[in-house]
Amino acid sequence: MLHRMAIAGTIVLLGLTGMARAEGDAAAGKIVFNKCAICHSPLQGVNKIGPSQFGIIGRHSAAIPNFAYSEAMKATNWDWTPEQLDKYLTEPRVVVPGTKMIFPGLKVEADRANVIAYLDTLK
Repeated sequence: MLHRMAIAGTIVLLGLTGMARAEGDAAAGKIVFNKCAICHSPLQGVNKIGPSQFGIIGRHSAAIPNFAYSEAMKATNWDWTPEQLDKYLTEPRVVVPGTKMIFPGLKVEADRANVIAYLDTLK
């Protein structure tokens, strides 16, 4: 009986941890996005130094037409999933050596989860 309860408790904790990381807080993420807004617009079709972040969740990498992506970013071949964004936003220049993005990354996991939750609202 105790063994089953321990397993059930572990499953609940693992589920909650994953859920919190995946969901984030979009309102808090909008504030974190201010760090990104210097180079990226949240508006559809509005590119700055970096490409628009509108619709990024689920978009293929280097997919905005007429945007001058780095050769390094063009060579990536992934979709911008929350998991991929989390990895990239931790250390962009390590994940994609040669990227033009000079931002050092978001080192705080909650900041990344929150900004990803915000990006997921840009549809």
